[in-house]
Amino acid sequence: MRRLSLILVILMVISLAACNGITDTDVDNIEYEKIDEKLISGNTEFAFDIFKEANKEDQRDNVFISPISISTALSMTYQGAKGATKEGMAEALNYKEIETDKLNNSYRELLKYLENIDSKVELNISNSIWARKGEAFNKAFLDVNKEVFNAHVTDLDFSDANAANTINDWIKDATNEKIDKMINPPIPQNVLMYLINAIYFKGEWTNEFQKDRTFDGKFYSEDGNVRDIKMMSRNDSVEYGEGDGFKAVKLPYGNGKTAMYCILPNENTSINSFIEDLDANKWRDIRESISEKEDVVLQIPRFKLEYGIKELNDSLTNLGMGEAFTGDADFSDIREGIFINKVYHKAVIEVNEEGSEAAAVTVVEMAESAAMDQISFIANRPFIFIIAEEELGTVLFMGKLLDIK
Repeated sequence: MRRLSLILVILMVISLAACNGITDTDVDNIEYEKIDEKLISGNTEFAFDIFKEANKEDQRDNVFISPISISTALSMTYQGAKGATKEGMAEALNYKEIETDKLNNSYRELLKYLENIDSKVELNISNSIWARKGEAFNKAFLDVNKEVFNAHVTDLDFSDANAANTINDWIKDATNEKIDKMINPPIPQNVLMYLINAIYFKGEWTNEFQKDRTFDGKFYSEDGNVRDIKMMSRNDSVEYGEGDGFKAVKLPYGNGKTAMYCILPNENTSINSFIEDLDANKWRDIRESISEKEDVVLQIPRFKLEYGIKELNDSLTNLGMGEAFTGDADFSDIREGIFINKVYHKAVIEVNEEGSEAAAVTVVEMAESAAMDQISFIANRPFIFIIAEEELGTVLFMGKLLDIK
């Protein structure tokens, strides 16, 4: 259960796994006692909290996120928070019961564990910080992110026309080209820093679906639509469970250290209603219900899903860290006068007979709160224009540009 609980920090629809040429014996030698249970439980609670917040906004759409990507990017930012801002982030991330030093030591070991979990699957977890060139930032903040999160720190001229492309190229490489653009040029003048987490996963099922057993099926959505789909099929031994209001299957990847859990609410139960009641305790009940069953008819659709780019400001504010998004934010351990301007996230996944491939990126955009004193005139919306003679101020022409045709 100890190892399984570690996997919960990344599992919502899919567990993540890694391949860095390290054997399973090496994984077994990782010192699990260095990973505080408070981090594991906090990240698990955050996973369900942020998933439910995303689902509230997208009741009629698909939802797919990487909770560990979001929490990692925010944990990097957390290193620079102080006072009420830090308390609010701790509430949202469920870090109130863990000291920062313990959090960092645990995160360092957790990332090491995840990156080396299974030699038969591939996982890349990458972190980076992009700081506006010429600005002064707290060296201790940058150093702890390098040391704990192995963050790639770069000074970049944000005014350069290619600056956004430089960051996007890093994202593209970190996600094996599954996500290629998160930053739109030009970078705004008040943006001082980007903190980014990127995750790429690829794993083959321990027991693959045979392609010749995939058939043309139907998918019945709650709005009454019927979709033609490709339905993958197996009829053999499957890890299956059921309980109050659900059925579930566990589909392992690689050596079985990670898995996808598919959870099917009972008929006539709204998926959104089920999600409203889904939390860490319900998740524990689902996992504990599962055992190996013989001769199970298993059918799941082959699918691709792309979610985002999704701004998370409102969701994270609802979870308690609203001050971090205001001019009152205290990130003075990064530098004075800085706040979180945006947190945005994108995730993609493909599930087929061989296994699953997924990627996610979380971007924390830090801006200068003093920007309110910065003079700017950006005429990207309707404006009035006047032509006048200078000596007397006589207005010669006056107009309103409402649209450009």
